[in-house]
Amino acid sequence: MIRILTAPQLKEVDARTIKEQGISSLELMERAAGAAALYILEHFPVGKVYVFAGHGNNGGDALAVARMLGERGRDVEAYLFNTSGYLSADCAANKARLQQTEGVAFQEITAQFEPPTIEADALIVDGLFGTGVTKPLTGGYAVLVKFLNASPAKIVSLDMPSGLMCEDNTYSVRAHIVRADVTLTFQLPKLAQLLADNADNVGRLEILNIGLSPEAIADAPTEFCISERADILPLLKPRSPFGHKGTFGHALLVCGSEGMAGAAILCARACLRSGVGKTTIHSARCNTLPLQTAVPEAVLLPDSKEHFISEAIPTDNYQAVAIGPGIGTARETSIAFIEQVRHSRQTLLIDADGINILAEHKGWIQQIPADTILTPHPGEFRRLGIKSVDPFSALVEAREMAQQNSLYIVLKGRYTAICTPNGQTYFNPTGNSGMGTAGSGDVLTGVITSLLAQRYNPLDACRIGCYVHGLAGDIAARRYGEISLTASDIIEALPGAFQELGGEISR
Repeated sequence: MIRILTAPQLKEVDARTIKEQGISSLELMERAAGAAALYILEHFPVGKVYVFAGHGNNGGDALAVARMLGERGRDVEAYLFNTSGYLSADCAANKARLQQTEGVAFQEITAQFEPPTIEADALIVDGLFGTGVTKPLTGGYAVLVKFLNASPAKIVSLDMPSGLMCEDNTYSVRAHIVRADVTLTFQLPKLAQLLADNADNVGRLEILNIGLSPEAIADAPTEFCISERADILPLLKPRSPFGHKGTFGHALLVCGSEGMAGAAILCARACLRSGVGKTTIHSARCNTLPLQTAVPEAVLLPDSKEHFISEAIPTDNYQAVAIGPGIGTARETSIAFIEQVRHSRQTLLIDADGINILAEHKGWIQQIPADTILTPHPGEFRRLGIKSVDPFSALVEAREMAQQNSLYIVLKGRYTAICTPNGQTYFNPTGNSGMGTAGSGDVLTGVITSLLAQRYNPLDACRIGCYVHGLAGDIAARRYGEISLTASDIIEALPGAFQELGGEISR
């Protein structure tokens, strides 16, 4: 599990690492710079390198990178911005080392800066500001960032794109934040690097191991982490060789109105591909033929109405219930929805139009049973009456809603955030842009509901479901590319995802 720490916590981890390992802060800086220089040499092997360093420790990292690249024969031009007349001790030490390195052009800027002409095939190393930034850049540094962003060269940022704060960037000036092509972050990702509105600034995120104390990292309290394969694999239950369809649970999917049979089909197919013993679909009567044809393995309970769902059904025979994909928001459907929600005693998942119905009847959220899972995309989440428009504030509100209402909120995105009733947030690392396609969310609903029916607890079902869903998307992207990916491709890749994860486990 990758823990996500705040800037002050990262500083404490650095200090504890230095103490425990008996090294100096300069030696730790040398590790970070060495890892960054190696990455640059491997991935940007040709072209001139322009290094822009600030007066703090991030600048010290950058100056050390300039020295190491120069020692490897690279054409390097380094600029140290010291308009305040103060350098951190380690930055000053790396300045002295760099000045003794032959072949590296070095300038210390204390007043006026004459910007160089940067070629398109060059590389910019951004080491102006790291994790210590607490307010938007202004003045000369803002102008400098605009100059870097206007350059035709690729930009590699060290630890953080300069100007980007580690957590909340709600009031940041976007034009005053470096737009990196690659961000080389040291040891641990920062929360801001996982949020959608910062994607153009972070670029490709690479996490470089610099040997920070694992004990110090583990001891730092945090409510944010990223799940890894090693965390998900132990959550999988072994399948009994004597198991049968009753052993592996019965899922009820309430989905599909006229013209939306596809949502029900995708959801049901994904559910069946994820290990459930039996799946029943409650859908509008007009969907009988397409559902019976496309998903013959599922049982169908047609509604009494032809074009929409109008009635709740008993749930005593099911271990999990999902409601929402493609059901619409008609008045009779909304009434059936809340009746179904009120009377469901099994673990419940609400998605898509189920969330849209809640948005139209905001008082109903108080009637949702504890431990229910909501799986909104950002647009659906905003319709619930959320005030936030930026991802950080939306995440804060999702966490608050989960805790106040004892819900699991799966806020979908590149790094899907699973917000739990106890305040923990688990980010999912798998998946790709090809999954931004109609029906992908219906597939996720099917996968999670299948796991719930197999008697996984809600948290484990969410974590496994999101990870497998994203992994299936990655497998499908390897086959077809991200541009051509469809929701059906994700379903077809689910068996490979479970196998790759290690889910073919029997007692």
